[in-house]
Amino acid sequence: MPTITTPAHDSWLHGAIARIEADYQRSADTHLIPLPLPTFSEAGIDLYLKDESTHPTGSLKHRLARSLFLYALCNGWVDEGSTIVEASSGSTAVSEAYFARLLGLPFVAVMPRSTSAEKIALIEFYGGRCHFVESAGEVYEAAHAVAAQTGGHYMDQFTYAERATDWRGNNNIAESMFSQMQRERHPVPRWIVVGAGTGGTSATIGRYVRYQRHATQVCVADPAGSVFGAYHRTGDALLTAPGSRIEGIGRPRVEPSFIRTLVDRMEEVQDVDSIAAMRALSTLLGRRVGPSTGTNFVAMLTLAQQMRARGEQGSILSLLCDAGERYLPTYHDAAWVRRCMGDCAAAEQRLRALLA
Repeated sequence: MPTITTPAHDSWLHGAIARIEADYQRSADTHLIPLPLPTFSEAGIDLYLKDESTHPTGSLKHRLARSLFLYALCNGWVDEGSTIVEASSGSTAVSEAYFARLLGLPFVAVMPRSTSAEKIALIEFYGGRCHFVESAGEVYEAAHAVAAQTGGHYMDQFTYAERATDWRGNNNIAESMFSQMQRERHPVPRWIVVGAGTGGTSATIGRYVRYQRHATQVCVADPAGSVFGAYHRTGDALLTAPGSRIEGIGRPRVEPSFIRTLVDRMEEVQDVDSIAAMRALSTLLGRRVGPSTGTNFVAMLTLAQQMRARGEQGSILSLLCDAGERYLPTYHDAAWVRRCMGDCAAAEQRLRALLA
């Protein structure tokens, strides 16, 4: 329910916004990392990753959580003592727990019972509480119910991600990307590659590119099992799919924040290719990256190959979404990968040949 404005509420609201803005001011922008790939750079094609793992909560979702909190505060949806509820078992829940603790608010993450102990521990580290359901499809209804029971606010990242961020600028991720690229060989990227969980990042970047009239196209790297690729082709918002096995991206249903008209191309990536690319990129950078970054890397290499074949030059920019240390017991564990994802040997061989 919207909050009735009173002087006391105004005082708390102003203080809450000030704490979030002060937290932002203490953080430097994330780095833009050039990838040393002579096979493409010698052909005039440069690849870059914006390293979102350096945010205080370690992932791209830190930006989304900040925007969601400011959006809810300025809409009058959150008051002193409000319980914050989110349907998330991953990085969004970790980041929202951080901002809830910053404001002294209770936080509840609604998640499947199968969520890894590592993610649960991160949420609880920031003072959050986990509410478990049996399957991923139950999280939406359960989150609404928890918010109703506590008199709190359901953040609903899947609805509000595309509208909570100021896509015209105000140091959003798109503005930061283009600012950091200004002194590069190809300062306006030919392609920007992102994954989609909520769709908020692709929407922000797609709108910014059009608003600034850049000659840049947006490609969404979509993991196998996600519904977004089929939705992009057909426009049928009632489609469903099995769901992705790459954590943080892909969805079994079409989410309201995924705006298909802002995406120029979808690139479906098989799970074994995502894992092979995650491993190759970890070796290239000298540190571990997460599986969704591997998915992005596959799409980047596909676009680079096609540009080289056509004799085109330019830059391709994507995101290093989070650090691989979060995935040591899973995606970075060879036995777990064989059991849950399959044999990646052929995919790794293809990738080695491409990067040789």
